[in-house]
Amino acid sequence: MRTSLPILLLYAARGVRGFGDGFATVILPAYLAAVGYDSFEIGVVLSASLLGTALLTLAVGLIAPRHDLRTLMLPGAALMTLTGVAFPNAGDIVLVAAVAFIGTINPSTGDLGVLVPLEHAMLARGMVHGERTQAFARYSLVGALSMAAGTLAAGAPDFVVGVGIGSLTAFKLMFYLYAALGVLSALLYRRLPRTPPSAERPQAPLGPSRGIVYKLAALFSLDAFAGGFAVQSLIALWLFQRFDLSLSAAGVFFFWSGVLSAFSYPLAARLARRIGLVNTMVFTHIPSSVFLILAALSSNLYLTLGLLLLRAALSQMDVPTRTSYVMAVVTPPERAAAASVTAVPRSLAAATSPGIAGLLLGTAFSGLPLVICGSLKIVYDVVLLLSFRHLKPPEEAAASKAAFRAEEKLI
Repeated sequence: MRTSLPILLLYAARGVRGFGDGFATVILPAYLAAVGYDSFEIGVVLSASLLGTALLTLAVGLIAPRHDLRTLMLPGAALMTLTGVAFPNAGDIVLVAAVAFIGTINPSTGDLGVLVPLEHAMLARGMVHGERTQAFARYSLVGALSMAAGTLAAGAPDFVVGVGIGSLTAFKLMFYLYAALGVLSALLYRRLPRTPPSAERPQAPLGPSRGIVYKLAALFSLDAFAGGFAVQSLIALWLFQRFDLSLSAAGVFFFWSGVLSAFSYPLAARLARRIGLVNTMVFTHIPSSVFLILAALSSNLYLTLGLLLLRAALSQMDVPTRTSYVMAVVTPPERAAAASVTAVPRSLAAATSPGIAGLLLGTAFSGLPLVICGSLKIVYDVVLLLSFRHLKPPEEAAASKAAFRAEEKLI
C-alpha cells in the first residue's frame, strides 16, 4: 500500500492531536478536582464537552460536502489552541463548562471531535476498497500510540511540583502545551491539498445512503451512551478515588492501556479480512465489555488494572473497522456527512452519561457506572450483528460472489 504525502500529513496531524488528547483526558479531572470541584460537577463539565463536540461536529458534517475540507480543518485547529488557553483562565464552574462545551478537549478516547469526520473523509479520498480498512487501521494506530504517549506525559505535573512549581501552575502549563499542539496541527493542515469542487457532490448532505446511515447512527448512539459511563477521564477519577492512585501512576497505566489499544488496530484490519468488518466489531467488543464489568467488581488494584488492560486490548478494535464500514456502505460524496451524522448521535448520547456516572461514583458501589457501560455495550453488539450482518462492504461482497462461483464450478 503506497502512502502519499497527504495521507502522511493526516497521520502526523492525528498524532499531534492524539498526544494532546492523551494528557488532557487525564489531567482535566485532576485539575478540576484540585481547584475544588466535586465528582458531580466534574461529570457535568465532561458532559458539556461531549455535547459541544456533538453540535460542532454536526454543523461541520452538514457543510463539509460543499466546502474544501482543508479550509474547514484550519478553524478546528485554531479552536484547539483557544481551548488550551481558555481552560486554565476560567475559574467559575459556568465558564469552565462553557469552555468545555465550545472547546476541543475530548474526555473519551479520541475518536470523537470536530476534526475527526473531516480527516476521515479526506483519508478515504482516492482509496480503493482493499486499502481502506488498512489505511484507517494505520490512522487509528497513530492516534492510539500518540494518545498513549500523551497519557504518560500526564504525569509531568507530579515531577515539576518536586522542583518547586505549584501544582495548579503545573496543570496550567500542560493546558498551554495543548494550545501549542493546536498551532502545530494547523501548520500540518495548511500543507494538505485543497479538495476541488465536484459535480458528484449531492444537493443534500445525505442521499441514497440516508436510511443506512440513520440506522447506524442510532446503534452507535447506544454504544456511545454506554461508553459515556466509562470515558477515560471518569475511569481515571474512579481509580483516584477508589484506589488512591497517583497521577503519575495513572499516566503510566493509561500509557500501557493506549499501547495495547494501538496494536489492536492492525490486528483488527487483518481479522476483518478473514471474518468481515461487522463480525470483527462484535466479537472483539463483547469480551472487552465482560472484562470491564469484572474490573468494576474487583477490590484488588492490580487485578482491576489487569482487567482494564485486557479490556483495552480488545475494546478499540471496532474503531477502524467501524469507520471503514461506514465509508464503504455510503457513496463517496456522502462520506463527510455520513462520518458526521454517525458521530454526532454518539457524542450527544455520550454527553448524557458522564453527569449520571459522576453521581453514581459517589454511591456505595462506585463501580456501578462501569457495570452499566459493559452491559449496554453487549446489548449494542448483539443488535448490530443482527441488523447488519447481511449488509457487506464491496470487498466482502465481491469475495462472497467469487466464493459462490467457485462452489458452483465444483458442483
